[in-house]
Amino acid sequence: MTLTINAAFDGGNIRVVAIDDSGATRRCDVEIVRDHKSDFYQWFYFRAAGLAGKPTTFRIVNAGQSAYPFGWPGYRTRASTDLVGWPMIDTRYADGVLEFDWPATGGDLAWFAYFAPYTMEQHARLVARIAARPGVTHRELGQTLDGQAIDYLRIGAGAKQVWLYARQHPGESMAEWWMDGALDWLTSDAAAPLLAAATVHVVPNMNPDGTRRGHLRTNAAGVNLNREWHAPSAERSPEVLCVLAEMDRTGVDFALDVHGDEAIAANFIAGFEGIPSWTERQGALFTDFGRRLAAHTADFQTEKGYDKAAPGKANLSMSTNQLAERFGAVSVTLEMPFKDHDPNPDATFGWSGERSAQLGVSCLEVLTEMIGTL
Repeated sequence: MTLTINAAFDGGNIRVVAIDDSGATRRCDVEIVRDHKSDFYQWFYFRAAGLAGKPTTFRIVNAGQSAYPFGWPGYRTRASTDLVGWPMIDTRYADGVLEFDWPATGGDLAWFAYFAPYTMEQHARLVARIAARPGVTHRELGQTLDGQAIDYLRIGAGAKQVWLYARQHPGESMAEWWMDGALDWLTSDAAAPLLAAATVHVVPNMNPDGTRRGHLRTNAAGVNLNREWHAPSAERSPEVLCVLAEMDRTGVDFALDVHGDEAIAANFIAGFEGIPSWTERQGALFTDFGRRLAAHTADFQTEKGYDKAAPGKANLSMSTNQLAERFGAVSVTLEMPFKDHDPNPDATFGWSGERSAQLGVSCLEVLTEMIGTL
């Protein structure tokens, strides 16, 4: 049976280099396509058909030149035969090539991805589901360069202004899985105490164009949105421009920017230590959020993370720093792994979409505990 590779779908990314079907094991060499107008690449998502009857080795031959090659050691590819479950499969990385195998008995049709995808079709269904629930206001804040909607949801009427936004980097699909869980919780009875104290503003996907195009890190113009918050523009970053305008209108007391990290095998948060107007109060509340979250769930920890910026050296083009400086907010970047949360591992699925969704719930439960202190 002839092997065919296809990535011409929502979120897909791969290019065939060569297929060798002459041996006992078929070899398929592929490469990840760069983000449009950018050198970034690492996200892959493709379908293989005609797999039955012969083992196949897939080789991503340009993995060593990707944006974060230090993320490949210890990484395991996600595979699915039904687009529902995405278990990990054994993966090797050596000499700049990422390899994984599919057995002859594994089925004729399979999908392979860097992480469980969350496509624009899934996004549309999420927005439709949540917008139809009582107490939810939906607006289209603006449109992307490709003409897609920038969806915004508002829930609650309390005095504190809470902003949740995700997927500035579209290849970090775990961020929208987090949103899926968070939005279901926010529209449940459990959220009543939080919504009495706060108005929650949610942008589930900051980068629809990059998501649909199968980008790792940039929008349709090849721009990293998380370097645009100091001076967004309609030409380069309309996504940030319209969201920041709404933040200016509402104010921000607490902000959570949801991401994924290629290398660190754990969930962690990053803050705003280097902003010019940093205060002890802001810093203490940030630390308290992380401490409470680590006590609340085994799927979070505070030992691993990024180095902190020196005083006065924060990059204000990044959203967490900009919002902390601009509004005096407690501003948090949440990072989830493409690998696994090693302090509480799952040998079958690693870190997954389902666990990301549950972490969304845990984060909001902790925020409820401390909303009165903000």
